[in-house]
Amino acid sequence: MVEAMPSAGFNLAWAWLLLLLPLPWLMRRWLSAASRTGVQALKVPWFAQVADSGRGWMRQPLLAAVAGLVWLLLLLAAARPQWVGEIETLPVTGRDLLLAVDISGSMDTQDMVLGGKTVNRLAVVKKVAGEFIQRRKGDRVGLVLFGSRAYLQTPLTFDTETTAILLDESEIGLAGRETAIGDAIGLAVKRLREDAASDRVLVLLTDGANTSGEVQPLQATEFAAREGLRIYTVGVGADEMLVQDFFGSRLVNPSADLDEDTLKAIAERTGGAYFRARDAEALARIYEQLDELEPVESDQEAIRPVDELFYWPLALAFGLALAATLAAMWPAPRRRMVAT
Repeated sequence: MVEAMPSAGFNLAWAWLLLLLPLPWLMRRWLSAASRTGVQALKVPWFAQVADSGRGWMRQPLLAAVAGLVWLLLLLAAARPQWVGEIETLPVTGRDLLLAVDISGSMDTQDMVLGGKTVNRLAVVKKVAGEFIQRRKGDRVGLVLFGSRAYLQTPLTFDTETTAILLDESEIGLAGRETAIGDAIGLAVKRLREDAASDRVLVLLTDGANTSGEVQPLQATEFAAREGLRIYTVGVGADEMLVQDFFGSRLVNPSADLDEDTLKAIAERTGGAYFRARDAEALARIYEQLDELEPVESDQEAIRPVDELFYWPLALAFGLALAATLAAMWPAPRRRMVAT
């Protein structure tokens, strides 16, 4: 059921404040003038110049008109003018999805091809995982980056676009050169434990083995299983890579350090699945499979985007008041007497 919403277009949230428009006239009409005798509480050195408007550029009738316009603009700003957009539907699934991405030194290995160019592993992850994140409309998505340490780059949010941007801005070695898989899982468990979502998922992507951190991966996996966190693990890296050395070119396995047994055990213990991504195309297919395993099926929540516009009349009122004050203070030009 859609709740009552303001119609599209210009709208005043607190339009009743405009009823105060005649308040200055009523105060002048019914209240007696303040006594001019007595000690002044505040001395303003230039007040006489403003009060004696006959000597300045701003004459009394014009000054009163400007003051009235400033009062109108202030009331208009207080009434909260808004521009209300058309109705948009926001899918809501009740799923919390964390993406844990390895940014250790080994992710700089250039054994991937993207757009016909050889790039490092993280560049491919940014491209494919970023698109995956933006497809998760309706999920609350968060981002964990880990190297020697694990830290939360983006808390759980419906703003998938910002999460994808922050992933794209990540840099290799930012969290250290080693790999703390256990700490990344532990941090995910800690963050997801605080939320009451019906479905909690972690997608963990790495190209190596656990070489750092305070918690071992399988120990952290037990915590995750008890909390009902489902983990999908992805091993990244090519099986063959041509390298040049003193004796010429030779084939090596750049993924020799990938601990597939541990990644499979993590996925199996938590009810997830393990995937192997040897190139960009395989990684893209894996994220398509994840979309099928964790489909975005949701209810629809209707909203209207609202842009607040109060700062426009507020700024105009301030500018007019300042201009009127300066004009009243500035002496008017004297007329020259020409002899005839």
